[in-house]
Amino acid sequence: MMKKLIALFFAGFVASAAFAQEAPDVLVRRVTDDVLEIIRKDRDIQNGDTHKVIDLVDKKVLPHFNFTHMTALALGKDWRKATPQQQQQLTVEFKTLLVRTYANALTGYKNQRVVYKPLKMAPADTDVLVRTEVLQPGSKPVQLDYSLEKLESGWKVYDVVVAGISLVTNYRDQFMQEVRNGGVDGLIASVAAKNKSLEANSKK
Repeated sequence: MMKKLIALFFAGFVASAAFAQEAPDVLVRRVTDDVLEIIRKDRDIQNGDTHKVIDLVDKKVLPHFNFTHMTALALGKDWRKATPQQQQQLTVEFKTLLVRTYANALTGYKNQRVVYKPLKMAPADTDVLVRTEVLQPGSKPVQLDYSLEKLESGWKVYDVVVAGISLVTNYRDQFMQEVRNGGVDGLIASVAAKNKSLEANSKK
């Protein structure tokens, strides 16, 4: 369930740079509605073409995320102990993990509908929470909240909370254990191994 909702989160940010300065709630609403409509009509995605989904995410989604901030939050206090090279390597591997893990779930979206809650935001705010609710036939609605920060390049996503569970903190305990066992290099190697496994499975 959480994987599918996170996939919806990623799908909701397929947008061009031309809209980078949109208000955060307008951005979320516009691109989510557009992309879900595309997914519903794309036979390849509905038939499980994960390579097409990954390509879509790589080209359209990544510019709207601050993966460095996301990785730093997931690593917690150990982020400051990592060297710049380790930080860069881990960010790349974590980004790949998120994209590969949730690409499969995009193929399952057909009849979901998103309700957008009113945004509470002051003109000078640079960090906001966009709240939405996912309505699924035959299931209870699920709260899906987006944390965005305003950078020079526009609003960027740095976390999502699914039914009260933060994406980045969901990884924090796992990352802490990996660092405890093998240091930051051990964590990087572990995430890289998961990525290779996911890639191999996608080719079967």
